[in-house]
Amino acid sequence: MTMSEAARELIDGANTAVLATIDPDGTPQTSVVWVGRDGDDVLISTTAGLRKVANLQENPQASLLILDAADSSHYVEIRGTATITDDPDRQLAVQISEKYQGPGAGAEYLALPPEVVRVAIRITPTKVRVRT
Repeated sequence: MTMSEAARELIDGANTAVLATIDPDGTPQTSVVWVGRDGDDVLISTTAGLRKVANLQENPQASLLILDAADSSHYVEIRGTATITDDPDRQLAVQISEKYQGPGAGAEYLALPPEVVRVAIRITPTKVRVRT
């Protein structure tokens, strides 16, 4: 699926997102996340073992709502399939952190002890809805 320029702009901005996954009991679970983009896929960096990761490993269907920081009535909703991979060098965590907090902000992720495992969630869209 190819995203519109309006959707890409919302993803590329320092806009807060809400990730929805499905808990094992079938109920929704939401998490506030920061996002990046690789082509038309959306990227999220997180810590391995968290509920959102476990949920996506069990059921890869996800919904992501990204709100325009300047006007929350503007948003993009992305529904799709998630894949999870390791981020052993934590470069995705650094990249996304610096997008939101500025240069150098990602150093905190590089300083984490090795037992703190970072993963990358890649959401490949099947449906994109933009409201601007």
